[in-house]
Amino acid sequence: MQDTVLKIGIIGCGGIALGKHLPALSKQSNAAMVAFCDIIPERAEKAAKQYGTKDAKVYTDYRQLLEDKTIDVVHVLTPNRSHSFITVDALEAGKNVMCEKPMAINAEEAKKMLDASIRTGKKLTIGYQSRHRADSLYAKKEIEDGTLGEIYFAKATALRRRAVPTWGVFLNEYEQGGGPLIDIGTHALDLTLWCMDNFDPKYCVGTTYKKLSDKFPTGNDWGEWDPKQFTVEDAAFGFIVMKNGATIILESSWALNILDPREAVTTLCGTEGGIDMNDGLRINGVRNGRQYILKPNLNAGGAAFFSGRGNENPEDREARMWLEAVINDKKPVVTPEQAYCVSRILDGIYKSAKSGQPFYFE
Repeated sequence: MQDTVLKIGIIGCGGIALGKHLPALSKQSNAAMVAFCDIIPERAEKAAKQYGTKDAKVYTDYRQLLEDKTIDVVHVLTPNRSHSFITVDALEAGKNVMCEKPMAINAEEAKKMLDASIRTGKKLTIGYQSRHRADSLYAKKEIEDGTLGEIYFAKATALRRRAVPTWGVFLNEYEQGGGPLIDIGTHALDLTLWCMDNFDPKYCVGTTYKKLSDKFPTGNDWGEWDPKQFTVEDAAFGFIVMKNGATIILESSWALNILDPREAVTTLCGTEGGIDMNDGLRINGVRNGRQYILKPNLNAGGAAFFSGRGNENPEDREARMWLEAVINDKKPVVTPEQAYCVSRILDGIYKSAKSGQPFYFE
């Protein structure tokens, strides 16, 4: 089985493909990228030339790519709005699918993806690479060992000071479904739920803000944005109560007047100890009647106990673990059920913010 080489089709050849997925896949000996699709043919041709096999095919219509019965795996790397219908079509065509985060623009569309995965029996995963960081893996192992006890409070944080993405369609609500909450808040929330091993929400309260999009000059790290194109929130916050009583506070922003920006990190508080990622990974608790802080060195070997490969880049480990799950018929690290829960909560926060009322998941 380990000698199996999976034939992979790439749908969407923009920034996330070239910046994350294609370089990571190119390092995997059991991956062969044989097809590339993009609505801009030049982008697909460029990706195929750089990362594809010698006979890699190029398409502008993803449905034609899906007709190739030799393709085993499809990576859906398009804007958020098209995640759902492309993924469903790919699953129905008999492909295993890695879809970039978020799962979909809302819970309804995410549910269609989950249902299609169950119906077809094909594997589906979502690109939450923060689970594969050395600090995340170490934290997860400590939690599994019982270091924290029962986790009843957490903070999921994805806060930027002035780092609004000004390229692509990030600012377009129609294409993306939202702003920083669905873009980077989704990573922090997934990481937190995974660490807690709690994917059963009861209700949430949310607020969204669009306070800085028309203030110029912006001081933005990636240059000035066009306020006419800025149709999403610039900050969003959520208060989530899980069915077991645990509480999660979710903070997300692309542009917040804050001096301690932190992205895709979590704080976890339990009955026996706590973990945060505010200054590297820190574990705290009480031993022998004294408070302690443990700060493991993750620079030399890091999570080797987990992966056997030391500090593998998160995106490389994500690609490796995904392909191994397909080859060995194992559950992917990120299951569609877990990703659907993330989408449900994000959707609930947006709906609560719009209605001004709590959103209940039942």
